[in-house]
Amino acid sequence: MSGLAATSADAKRIEAPDAENVALQIAALLAVDPAGLAGVVLRGPADPRRDEWLEALRKMLPAGVPWRRVPLGIADTRLLGGLDLTSSLSAGRPIAQQGLLAEADGGIIILPMAERVESQVIARIAAVLDHGALRVEREGITLARDTRFGVVALDEGAGEDEQVTEALSDRLAFRLGFEPFGLQRAVPDMPTRAEIEAARLRLAHVGIPADLPQAFCAAALALGILSLRAPIFALRCARAAAALAGRVEVTREDAALAAQLILAPRARQVPEAPTEEQEQPPEQQQDEKQEEASNSDTQQQQDQPSLEDLVLAAAQASLPAGLLAGLGVAARQMARQAASSGRSGMMRRSTQRGRPIGARPAAWRAGLRLALVETLRVAAPWQEYRRREKPHHAALVHIRREDVRIRRYKQNSETTTIFLVDASGSAALHRLAEAKGAVELLLGDCYVRRDRVAVIAFRGRGAEVLLEPTHSLVRAKRSLAALPGGGGTPLAAGMAAGFAMAEASRRRGQTPVVVALTDGRANVTRDGSGGRATAESEALDSARLFRASGIAALLIDTAPRPHPFSRDLASAMGARYVPLPFADAARMSAAVRQAALAPASES
Repeated sequence: MSGLAATSADAKRIEAPDAENVALQIAALLAVDPAGLAGVVLRGPADPRRDEWLEALRKMLPAGVPWRRVPLGIADTRLLGGLDLTSSLSAGRPIAQQGLLAEADGGIIILPMAERVESQVIARIAAVLDHGALRVEREGITLARDTRFGVVALDEGAGEDEQVTEALSDRLAFRLGFEPFGLQRAVPDMPTRAEIEAARLRLAHVGIPADLPQAFCAAALALGILSLRAPIFALRCARAAAALAGRVEVTREDAALAAQLILAPRARQVPEAPTEEQEQPPEQQQDEKQEEASNSDTQQQQDQPSLEDLVLAAAQASLPAGLLAGLGVAARQMARQAASSGRSGMMRRSTQRGRPIGARPAAWRAGLRLALVETLRVAAPWQEYRRREKPHHAALVHIRREDVRIRRYKQNSETTTIFLVDASGSAALHRLAEAKGAVELLLGDCYVRRDRVAVIAFRGRGAEVLLEPTHSLVRAKRSLAALPGGGGTPLAAGMAAGFAMAEASRRRGQTPVVVALTDGRANVTRDGSGGRATAESEALDSARLFRASGIAALLIDTAPRPHPFSRDLASAMGARYVPLPFADAARMSAAVRQAALAPASES
């Protein structure tokens, strides 16, 4: 515990973070130990303040430390390394080239627009961060080397639904926004490059108090932090702070700083207030009295809070404002991301257009796009052997059928929103006009998203397609305006018609989303006869087709009171169920927009 006592003179460099120097402190600590701290998530749009922070970090790094930028959509060959195509074709044998991650050993990589980086790239970077090594076996070559670096992930997401994936942010020690930036005042106190180099040499010899790991783990548990990386990063941060301050052992100030920079931004809950201690047995009370009497000369040390309390208090002091409210918003945003909302179509693979996602072996035929570089890369290791087989062949490069690679793409498919409107007599008696108004408002939302829209009405003895899928908002509104009400409720026929149109849209490469508005009072069977029991059974059978096919659906119960059968129908569809009694068109539209963004399991 001797290393826990700190004087003001010891803390000449690292102080408790505030709104003016926290950004610079993070940059200095990352410069001292980029591999151990792994990096920082820097959230905010492109801004001169961000460039100033990056420049400050670069100036603090020792001379010659790698500084690499990872472009969006980088290929695996450039990221990890692989076959040097030009050299291999010239030499007639496989020659490996080093990838960007290997080049960054001991330095920093910059990840622009990190919230949009593909999951495959994140997975490869995360694997190297975890193991501190890179191993590649592909295209006839094997590459293996140790490489450790720090990552600066530039999160430029516009809202809460666009953030760096947790798989990456959890592996980086720091999280920083533009709000605490105060570089204009902090630059004069910026550690010099010589101080950073001295701290790097001192880092391996900095000692850690025996009770510090337990203190960090207890504080993380109290703050609701489940990741085990958080207390590990806190330990490394405290060591880097001590090394930068010229100390050989971590002090209480270093521990408090690490709690504020590492644990506080990850907090998921506000620590509970300590409960009153339970009454102790007389024997234990007597022992405590004797211990207090024997330690009366160390009363000043006893007055100091324990290291565990100090770490927790330091983290709690830096908790962001509105933590609980922010967690609620984040949870809702995670639910929105998990849902198939129709806001943008599903990602589909294509051989013609979209974002390139690599190549695959395939027999060449008309309509496919040849991946020339990948084809040459596969053929390059075999050139020497093929030339021996055919010494008189005039071709400079021997390409065989098994070498051919075809370009692959992925793209967002177009979304088709299909409205199933109950126009029966019972619905008209209740709120058909309000349902029409809600659909019109939703049509406007679909038009903004450039979705195709279709309208199917069911009443009387069957269902009628009022509007085939179209981008025309005017035609959709006209079809609704001309929709009369009355007759029975052929719910099974309406469901069948909606499913048929959804399947047709899917075959055209589109993503169908079905929004059904009904009061759930099915009383007409598929053959047009009456009978409520049979009509409900057939409606449930038709509804199960949506769940079996994985078609996103939303069912709005327009009855004055929520109808039990409507909930059963939504469950059979695998749809989100929204009962809206006594709601006007605007409120109904708002509820539909909110419900379509959340998973069906929440209903």
